[in-house]
Amino acid sequence: MAQRLPEDDRREPRQPVLHRTRAAQVNGAELPVVVVNISPRGFMARSEAPHEAGDLLAIHMPVIGALEAEVRWSLGGRIGCRLLRPIDPTDYILMLQIMMRGMTAPSA
Repeated sequence: MAQRLPEDDRREPRQPVLHRTRAAQVNGAELPVVVVNISPRGFMARSEAPHEAGDLLAIHMPVIGALEAEVRWSLGGRIGCRLLRPIDPTDYILMLQIMMRGMTAPSA
């Protein structure tokens, strides 16, 4: 039987992104993170800080501001998080547009 990865438990497909931001822990400490994919209900990020399942974070995103999330899993510098409240569909589209714009290389 194949081993299920944490990513396999998603409700919605994730949009690949590359967005550098900061995540605030409950104790107020802010840590740099790179969001690598996102959906209206969750995201995966890279982080050098140690995280454990159940940790709560507030992550800053374009358009929306701070989003509260629960770490569902942590493995090898990656964390999978479930948002405590889903992102509004209109805000989600605007946020993705801004994030995607930041991923395109400037033209020469």
